[in-house]
Amino acid sequence: MADDCFARPRLAAIYDALHSDRGDLDAYLRIAEEFEARRVLDIGCGTGVFALLLADRGIDVIGVDPALASIDIARAKPGGERVRWIVGDATDLPPSRVDLATMTGNVAQAVADPHTWHESLRGAYEALRPGGRLVFETRDPAGRAWEEWTRENTREVTEIPGVGTVESWGRVTDVSLPLVTFRWTYVFAADGAVLTSDSTLRFREREEVERDLADHGYTVEDVRDAPDRPGKEFVFLARRP
Repeated sequence: MADDCFARPRLAAIYDALHSDRGDLDAYLRIAEEFEARRVLDIGCGTGVFALLLADRGIDVIGVDPALASIDIARAKPGGERVRWIVGDATDLPPSRVDLATMTGNVAQAVADPHTWHESLRGAYEALRPGGRLVFETRDPAGRAWEEWTRENTREVTEIPGVGTVESWGRVTDVSLPLVTFRWTYVFAADGAVLTSDSTLRFREREEVERDLADHGYTVEDVRDAPDRPGKEFVFLARRP
């Protein structure tokens, strides 16, 4: 199940405006270039920002996400016809043989259920060609990132064309490690509507992720730092032999 911020049409429609800085995707674009990927599977593609950046570079892209509302937005964007969009997750993919599979942003951590996580790793493995790579990021639990997720630190007021002013903020509602649950609140000035979206992330230790990847047949080639969050995240590069 997708979180409401991706699955509810009114919230999905404002997602890009509230998350306009996607400099975190630059590292993934460089990785695609580094490995000369010509076919990419974007798992948890959301509103299609990364998938369309890849398509702009002439790469054949499959974007998959469980939120129909987000896929609808992605499909309607300029160039959306160049991407193959699938409503679902990494467990229900067609035969693909891609060069690179990615889970950008919070996608890997958002797969909080252990069974679904293992099925997702298995699905990504089966979608890769031999020699293809899976790349994703996850926050280092030692950084205790959730301690900064307060209303004071996250509150923003955004003017969105065609929508009006939207006030938004997030706050943690439960910490039961390795799970952290938080709630985003959105207030629409135009009609006073207040919507919320709850999310849960799993904070995995580096050794746990490496073990999970090995159990599913991957070779961990590298664990890098995230350029946009130095010292706070692990970026895993795993290859299907």
